[in-house]
Amino acid sequence: MSKPVQVFIIMGQSNTLEMGKVGKADNLQDGTLFKAVKEEGLYPFMVDDEGNWTTRNDVRQVHVMQKRGNMNVGRNDFLTVKGGKIGIDQGIGHQLGNAIDAPVMVLRSSIGNRGLGWDLLPPGSERFEFVEPKDGKTYVYPAYNDEVRHGRWEKGNVPEVPKHKWYAGKQYDDDVNNAKKILEEFDKYYPDSKGYEIAGFLWWQGDRDRYDAGHAANYGKNLKTLIKALRSDFDAPNAKFVAATLGQTDKDNAEGNEKLILEGVMSIEGMDGVSTVYTHPLSMGSASNGHYGGNAKTYMNVGLAMGEAMAKLVD
Repeated sequence: MSKPVQVFIIMGQSNTLEMGKVGKADNLQDGTLFKAVKEEGLYPFMVDDEGNWTTRNDVRQVHVMQKRGNMNVGRNDFLTVKGGKIGIDQGIGHQLGNAIDAPVMVLRSSIGNRGLGWDLLPPGSERFEFVEPKDGKTYVYPAYNDEVRHGRWEKGNVPEVPKHKWYAGKQYDDDVNNAKKILEEFDKYYPDSKGYEIAGFLWWQGDRDRYDAGHAANYGKNLKTLIKALRSDFDAPNAKFVAATLGQTDKDNAEGNEKLILEGVMSIEGMDGVSTVYTHPLSMGSASNGHYGGNAKTYMNVGLAMGEAMAKLVD
């Protein structure tokens, strides 16, 4: 506690939420954390000698989400399993807690069903045109802060204005502002700390964008803009960035929009302070739109891999 807290911010969509099933100790069902730990012998660091879930007093987990126009705090405690679900923050938190000789905060600010090409569009994004393969029409995609109802409109038409206060990038703004609110009251979320440093960002997203060919084709470019925007908005030019691919997408057999999303993620590998995680071998089945069937091993495996990648960057 004599050192500043190293803050790592998780963003994305429902992939980042707590969707992995914990299950019950007296009913070891497939895909649950209880079965993985108690029967399969995986993740032994998750339980103590008495079989209880461990608590890391060097890693704080905070979850925030925008709900009905307000910030909702879902978790504010030291890293442990609580309730019926887990997310990638468990694996991330354990890896970073082991690697870093300072207190750590894993701060998640996200909500489900949001696209990088629309709701999460980062500042600096410009309008572009794209020919839709399905109908051959040219569509215009919005720039950040464009007040339009949908994520695109046909070229030559007047874009429809939203009835509510929504614009391209609004979810990005909400998620960033919510994270900043936590940082503004840092002692409330990490008691007795000696300040903080924004050390890195972790991103697991892409499901929403794979349903739109224009969003999928522009995914890599949007990711590069996102990295720049986050570093600027949090005044953290040296913060590291880790992005993970969608678990169902096999690089050897990927096609269409799925392939474009995968290629977009992998295109940022090699940028300064950036790393990517290929998650297909880590996924236990199902897909991002089905929350990977709630399989706890998927969320543990991906979280551990993302945490390991981040630990190497900050070493």
